[in-house]
Parts: sequence; C-alpha cells; structure tokens
Amino acid sequence: MQTVVIVIHLMIVAVMIGAVLLQKSEGGGLGMGGGAGFMSSRGTANLLTRTTAVLAAGFFLTSMFLSWHAGYSRAPSSIIGTPASQGQPAGGSPIAPPTSGGILDSLKKADEQQQAPAPGPQVPRSQ
Repeated sequence: MQTVVIVIHLMIVAVMIGAVLLQKSEGGGLGMGGGAGFMSSRGTANLLTRTTAVLAAGFFLTSMFLSWHAGYSRAPSSIIGTPASQGQPAGGSPIAPPTSGGILDSLKKADEQQQAPAPGPQVPRSQ
C-alpha cells in the first residue's frame, strides 16, 4: 500500500514540476517571460493554473497520507533503549531513583550491576 502511494506521489511531483515550468513568467524575473509561443493564450494559462492547483492538492494529500501511515503502528519508546511498556530494564533489577548525585551516577551504578562477573572459572588478567 505504501509503495503504491509513493509511486503516485512521485508521479504527481514530476507532472507538477512540468506544469510549473510551462507557465508564463509574469514578472520577467529572469528576463525570459513574455514573447509569443505555443503557450501564449489566456485559456492555456487558466488550464495550467488549475492543473497546478489540482496537482498541489494531490501532493498535499499523498504527503499527509504517507506521514499518517508511517506513524500509525509506531509504539512509544524510551530514550534509554527499552520499550516504554516494560517496567524493568534488561538486567532484571529496577534502577533506584538517585538519592545523591545525578542521573549519570545512577546509570553508572546500573551498568556496574549488569557487568558483574558470572560465577565460575575466571580468566587471569594481565597487569
């Protein structure tokens, strides 16, 4: 579904770019407006203006749908890395609120608790 809407979105973008580039410049900002050509009648200008407006509305709608679809199934998450619905971190024991120091001190203590050596034979450490 999302792929189909993205393809439609890109097609709208390409056609809208072409419609904008075909329109006559009114201010002569780059010195290119005016002059006679195959797009010089008033009816063509109205057609291009309406086409651009319809394409802009389609672009807006597909953008809003893609934004809604991307966030539809997203669950809230924690900045620490564990899902927000779980009450305990991966280590199993909850982190106590800090009594002294700051959040960095409590995170350091929790990291030290998780990295406690496992029981059993230990590898000798070099000094």
